[in-house]
Amino acid sequence: MRGIVAAAVVLAAFIGGTAPALAQEVPAPQPVCKNSDSRLSELSGLVSDGEHLYALNDGGTKTQVFVLGRDCKVQKVISAATDPYDPEDLARTADGTFWLSDTGDNRKRRDTVALISLTPQGKATLHRLTYPDGQHDVEALIMDRSGTPYLITKDVFGDAKVYRPTGPLASPGPTPLESVGSLQIKETSTPGGPVGSIGSMTVTGAASMADGSVVALRTYTDAYLYAVTDGDLKSALQREPVRVPLPNEKQGEAIAFDPDGTLLSGGEGVGEQIRAVKGAAALAVDAAKSEGSTSGGTSAAGGSGQGADFPYVQAGIAAVVVIGGLLLVGRLRKRRA
Repeated sequence: MRGIVAAAVVLAAFIGGTAPALAQEVPAPQPVCKNSDSRLSELSGLVSDGEHLYALNDGGTKTQVFVLGRDCKVQKVISAATDPYDPEDLARTADGTFWLSDTGDNRKRRDTVALISLTPQGKATLHRLTYPDGQHDVEALIMDRSGTPYLITKDVFGDAKVYRPTGPLASPGPTPLESVGSLQIKETSTPGGPVGSIGSMTVTGAASMADGSVVALRTYTDAYLYAVTDGDLKSALQREPVRVPLPNEKQGEAIAFDPDGTLLSGGEGVGEQIRAVKGAAALAVDAAKSEGSTSGGTSAAGGSGQGADFPYVQAGIAAVVVIGGLLLVGRLRKRRA
């Protein structure tokens, strides 16, 4: 009987899973430069305009964006007196405004989280936000091409939830958030991160191409790239992503795109490298075109839909039938005894 119960537990886990996104043939990450500045010991957010890198340090007592050359040396710091709680990610909109995602909440104690907009001249504006369903820890922010922010939760079991504001951001707010979907990030064998294989399911950062055509989510070990058609980010996150392994980053949280589609990544720690995967964005666009021509629509493996999971569902139903039969036989035997 214990064997039957154990089998049921294993098969239940199997039924609930989704097929992992497959890694494409992508170049290995190559070093760009080494972060040697002690002020960026907890690199958490990253943006690139091709000439400069813009970096966010986790924590701190004031709003700061570090401007780096392609050699990782800090050229200047854009700052404001606004004291954040726990900034985790960085985005930049077409008008040059930086958006700091002050959404970290490891202990899930915050009544509100916030986005902080920061102009290149150092003017900061606070925009408080509230979730519809309790506290969440969030380390990933995407600004779509219309300027709408999307927050993606950090969950050690890979169940990443997606939220966006219900309307225009108020200052200081709060503006209510709404749930617009979820993604199931599955375990991979890519080495790296501070927490073992669990880290491969944990969303630690996000990025968008400047034109919004491709977005990326990252875990401690991998990046997932999604092509965005017609500006519909919500739908894009339900298609089959291209997985780009980012192995051996000690605590990988930062991710960005160069204007040419090169993917940049980096982790916490002085002396850690910022690395590049050339042509990464084009892989996502090509995959979306191929997917559309072969299936006539988007696949939801890695997302919250069910299309890619149908074989798993069939197997799960069969497993339930078998287990049910075994349990029934066990009960009949017990009665006869």
